[in-house]
Amino acid sequence: MLRIILVRAVLIALPFIAWFIWAEWSKRTGRPMGATPWAWLITASAVLFGLSLVATGVFQSDNRGDVYVPAEVREDGRVIPGHFEEKETPAP
Repeated sequence: MLRIILVRAVLIALPFIAWFIWAEWSKRTGRPMGATPWAWLITASAVLFGLSLVATGVFQSDNRGDVYVPAEVREDGRVIPGHFEEKETPAP
């Protein structure tokens, strides 16, 4: 879950990082800079965030037809994490 949040945070920050790196480079090379386009940066961040949500919905595996097997602790102290297993279909 933390990985997903971090990836989305990077996607939100990416337009801002790109703009400020470009603005700093432009100032060092003597190019005149205008005001920071906050509306465009926020819109670009929102678009990237929305695309990441769509991509998650399209490419994430679906486990609605599977059965959840909860985690268990074995007698030797090992923990078997919870997981999904396919439903067994009865033989005709």
